[in-house]
This record gives sequence, C-alpha cells and structure tokens, in this order.
Amino acid sequence: MGISIFALIIGAIFVNNVVLAQFLGICPFLGVSKDVKSSVGMGGAVLFVMLLATLVTYLIYNYVLVPFNLGYLQTIAYILVIAGLVQMVEIILKKIAPALYQTLGVFLPLITTNCAVLGVAILVVQKNMNLLESMVYAASIAVGFTLALVIFAGLREHMELTGVPKGMKGVPIALVTAGILAMAFMGFNGLVPLP
Repeated sequence: MGISIFALIIGAIFVNNVVLAQFLGICPFLGVSKDVKSSVGMGGAVLFVMLLATLVTYLIYNYVLVPFNLGYLQTIAYILVIAGLVQMVEIILKKIAPALYQTLGVFLPLITTNCAVLGVAILVVQKNMNLLESMVYAASIAVGFTLALVIFAGLREHMELTGVPKGMKGVPIALVTAGILAMAFMGFNGLVPLP
C-alpha cells in the first residue's frame, strides 16, 4: 500500500469516518448516543472487538480461505467469527472482570450487529493491507467511531436542555443533527490522500 501510517490514521478517523462518511454502524450511533458515558463505553467495546476481529479475520482470510480457494466464503466466515468473538469476550469478561462486564456487558451484544466491525474486516482485504496496516486501520476506525459517537452524544445531551420544537423531539432532531455533523466532517476531505 502506498500510504503512510499517519495518513492512514488521520484518514480513518476524520476524512473517511466510518459513521459519518461510510455510513456503517448507524444503529449503535443512533441508539447508544443518548449520553456521553454510554457512548464512551460503546466506543471502548467497539475498539476492543474491532481489533480482535480484524486480527482473526485477517489470519483466517490469508491462511485459510485464500490457500484453499474459499474466498467466496469470506462474508459468512467473518460474520461467524465476529459473533463468536463477541460471545467469547462476553463470557471471559463475565468470569474474569465482572465490574468491566457490567460496564460493557450491555454494549457487547450490540457489537455483533454493528456492521462497522464487519465492514473493516472486509475493507482491509479489499485495500490489500498487511497485518500492521490492518491493525492500525481497525484501531483508527474504532477511534473515529468513538469520536463521532461522543460528539453526537454531547450534542444530544445539549439538545435535551434546549427548547426543541415538539414535532422535532427525539429521532427527527437526532437525524438532522447527524446530517449536520456529517457535513462538518466533510470539511476534512483533502486533508490526507485516502487509501
């Protein structure tokens, strides 16, 4: 790949934000973003699962699917791996760190259906990234997801304190705000070359 690690990080977080530019992970973006604390918890859980899922799916693709000419099973294999990893992480956290499980436990099942995790696993293959680039890209995408989630949660918390017209309360004002936030992130286009 002909792009530097720095450009990859900045591009994934700001320019090509997974939620605001690629529109992946919209369900947790709208559902969990009611308060900043929940958003930070969800972001941490997504970071952990995205890194783990990217590592495992990268290894499965390059050392199982490609050598045995099973590339057409990529999406099904990735979905199974992500669901299995989320369940495994949930079980391990419940046994080893019950306090952390209580904090993240509610977010872990949501990650199974978060298409951003699957999207990153597929994108690293499509962009022909090596293992280091894949892990940096996955971490950067998760940071960008968390950044968008926390900013949006802060805006939603602020809107609860302001006089939003009755017909716009709830989902309508959230969608309008998300659209304006996406347009604000468009200002980063051209900052670095995209991979």
